[in-house]
Amino acid sequence: MQQPEENIHGSDGREEIDTSTGYEQSDVRVTGIVVFLTALAIFVVVASILSYGLGKVLNARMNKEDGPTSKWAATVNIRELGNLPNNPEMQHKVAELTTSFPTPRIQLDDGNQDVADLHAREDLLLDNYSWADRAHGKVRIPIERAMELIAQRGLPVAGAQESTPLLAGDSQPTVTAPLTDGFARTAYELDQAATRAAEARQGQALVPRTGQQGQ
Repeated sequence: MQQPEENIHGSDGREEIDTSTGYEQSDVRVTGIVVFLTALAIFVVVASILSYGLGKVLNARMNKEDGPTSKWAATVNIRELGNLPNNPEMQHKVAELTTSFPTPRIQLDDGNQDVADLHAREDLLLDNYSWADRAHGKVRIPIERAMELIAQRGLPVAGAQESTPLLAGDSQPTVTAPLTDGFARTAYELDQAATRAAEARQGQALVPRTGQQGQ
């Protein structure tokens, strides 16, 4: 007569775990780890073979397009060339090409010097006499002289204009201050002006000392 087997499952069908020992009694299942490592190795081998074959195909196609190796088409080992020596003559030629290259040129200093040059040209027009139209005898006068003439003669009076009626919610615009007083100097130009002023003060300070030493 067979004895009844001991029921190791609970009432819900799950296996009961003995927690009295305080540690895991079952061993790690090695089968899953072996299967994973085997699949990973197969994947690495297959990927390596495919990469090697793809590289061969691409190199063969590139060699076919480039043609046979000759003195005009040859692979150069850059490491054998080393660091090229400085050539002052070549650098001078590059500088000449840079200055003679037609505009617009690449800005090497974020456009600071270009803006400073633009303002310098504007200052020449604003502060000096120049021909506006030599054929008709028109001369451009300095802005300070123009302000003096306007202060003496006044501005021409414009004729009366018909005022259009304002719409609902509109108001007559009024200008309480000049819209602009000219261009603003950039930080680069202000730094240059401060440097020139400091050099001028230093030169003026050296002049008396030189005179005293001569005496």
